[in-house]
Amino acid sequence: MSDEQTTNGADGTDATGGGKLSVLLVHHTPSPGVEALRQAMLEALSQEGLEDVSVMSVPALRASAHDVLHADAVLLLTPANIGYMSGALKHFFDQIYYPCLEASPKLPYGAVIHGNNDTTGALRAIEKIAGAIGWERAQGAVEITGEVGHAERERAGELAAGVAAALLL
Repeated sequence: MSDEQTTNGADGTDATGGGKLSVLLVHHTPSPGVEALRQAMLEALSQEGLEDVSVMSVPALRASAHDVLHADAVLLLTPANIGYMSGALKHFFDQIYYPCLEASPKLPYGAVIHGNNDTTGALRAIEKIAGAIGWERAQGAVEITGEVGHAERERAGELAAGVAAALLL
């Protein structure tokens, strides 16, 4: 799969229109573990029952305010680097902050953070910035430390599917 992709659930076809609800997955995946989490999130978003939700997965350094303004929910995936979110995700927030400040109130979001030993600072920063923009946390963040195994991939997938399913209610 490419870094940037758009799908509409189970069949994987282009879903840039058609009145579907849309989820934007903004990610920085420099390690195999974080990439495995991204793949798990995408797989969960393509499960049965979520066919009416399109998914756009965009690297944090390429994601734009336009992407956010055309999304019904945002998923954030980042490593925790030196006690903070990745620089790429911070760059994303810097780029979209003012264009989205009043244009995306109450946008539901969810976050998955992976760190070797601590994710606290990264989560605090994400929640502070997302709150300042007016976004609303759709589900509690998934914080993962250490190795990424089956259980961790499952937790990331459950968060992604939960945020998408909430759109359908």
